[in-house]
Amino acid sequence: MKTLLKKKIIVPVSAVIIFFSTTAFQNDFFEIAKQIEIFTTLFKELNMNYVDDTNPADLMDTAIKSMLNDLDPYTVFMNEQDVEAARINNTGDYIGIGARVKTLKDKLVVVEPYKDYPADKAGLKAGDEIIKIGTVNLETYKDDKGDLLKGAPGTSVTVTYKRQNTTETTTINRAEVEINAVPHFSMINETTGYIVLSQFNSKASSQTAYALKDLKAQGAKNIILDLRDNPGGLLHEAVNTVNLFVPKGQLVVTTKSKVKKFNKTYYTQKDALDTEIPLVVLINGRSASASEIVSGTLQDLDRAVIVGSRSFGKGLVQRPKHLTYGTQLKVTISRYYTPSGRCIQALDYLHRDEEGNAVRISKDNYHEFKTRNGRPVYDGGGVLPDEALEITKNSAITNAILNEDLIFDYATKYYYKHSNKNNLMDFKLSDAEFSDFKSFLKTNDFSFETQTEKDLTKAFESAKKEDLDGAIKKDYDALINHLNSSKIKGIDDNKAQLSSLLTDEIVKRYTYREGLYDYYKIHNPEIKRATEILNNTTTYIGFLNVN
Repeated sequence: MKTLLKKKIIVPVSAVIIFFSTTAFQNDFFEIAKQIEIFTTLFKELNMNYVDDTNPADLMDTAIKSMLNDLDPYTVFMNEQDVEAARINNTGDYIGIGARVKTLKDKLVVVEPYKDYPADKAGLKAGDEIIKIGTVNLETYKDDKGDLLKGAPGTSVTVTYKRQNTTETTTINRAEVEINAVPHFSMINETTGYIVLSQFNSKASSQTAYALKDLKAQGAKNIILDLRDNPGGLLHEAVNTVNLFVPKGQLVVTTKSKVKKFNKTYYTQKDALDTEIPLVVLINGRSASASEIVSGTLQDLDRAVIVGSRSFGKGLVQRPKHLTYGTQLKVTISRYYTPSGRCIQALDYLHRDEEGNAVRISKDNYHEFKTRNGRPVYDGGGVLPDEALEITKNSAITNAILNEDLIFDYATKYYYKHSNKNNLMDFKLSDAEFSDFKSFLKTNDFSFETQTEKDLTKAFESAKKEDLDGAIKKDYDALINHLNSSKIKGIDDNKAQLSSLLTDEIVKRYTYREGLYDYYKIHNPEIKRATEILNNTTTYIGFLNVN
């Protein structure tokens, strides 16, 4: 063990030498060297002297993650598997079974099989629970379970899965999988084109450009660009996407950092494809990062009308830093600012509440900025749409239901109960089916705690310590009962939103994602409103000018 530890100590000592030679750390080099030396000696003594056998790798992994937990959630240590996952996300290409899966404690759940890819051809469906891959039982497998599905193209893998209380086995032939940044584009009507941009990988701007050209060739006079649920990605792809609609030489985004070399300005580098075509951009609370650069910049330049709900609010920029043994540190290096000068970062990670959660920036601390035409826009809380639609903003109870995967699970149940569904383009969840969903929530013991409940419980605990609980117990119980009644009523109050989410998930089970986009074009309220705005020139121009 001593020999092993000596080898491990070389790494932090080498790091000290690097720190000494880096000008960014010259002012703090003594404190950094001191802390590294303390940690190195602590790590050595702990591993050599602890009463039981230790696992140095696990200890170090815990130490690194605990250290980074005090920073923002985007500054993370990436092992070799994480690095490969990031590469796949940025390029959109990998070898696998062609399905999106979610890792749970003892199994993998198929979230979405991609149409005509290996998993789909082998018969896997959304909701299938993979419990065994090859000879490996996932219940006892501690590493990344999803890695077992990867392999060389043309090789096969046998998976055992549970479906509706039955266990089945199938063999899947691995293949190259291409994840398109633009999974769908088509005409909504004779004059309006629709482009879905789902992520900013290395293909984002080129595929968006191809879609725009194709739709214009089909007669599109207006464009809807859908950035809903787009988590972001490569910053330069966001700049290039903006460049499709604004001319060369336009400032798109500025990054500001304490390290001077990370202070950069990004301008459009090419001639635009179309600087005049009317444009509506759709966003929601899961549109983040690069999506917010595109939507925020087009808003600042009065180049598009933004419709939906306030975006996520990620105004931080990360860069991967290569470490030893194929690992990386993805570190937040700067904040980004749209052309008007606003940063749309929503959470303040330097200031946290009593539970250690980052504090959301208060509206009282927002600052006003102006678009090119003089319209007011604000920093501090994501991109606020020019037209906000209430149905697109998830309520607390909706988020609680989504977080427990209950909409996904109900859609799985629904699919197998209605295996021969026809006329999906006309599908609408009935009142009886929504009542069945409420029963499903009850059967699955759905419950969630509101912030009001947390505050009341905390106050009541304080009253106990002060021997005041007896005097207020009756009132406290009455308030809790009223809150519980309100939460039950809250499901009905959010019926339209929950029905919409249920419908989307159910339609996708039968028609894959491709069919869901076709359904959106007919029924989705954001697309309907965007089309109305684009069909009325006066309305469209009115959004982009000061009232």
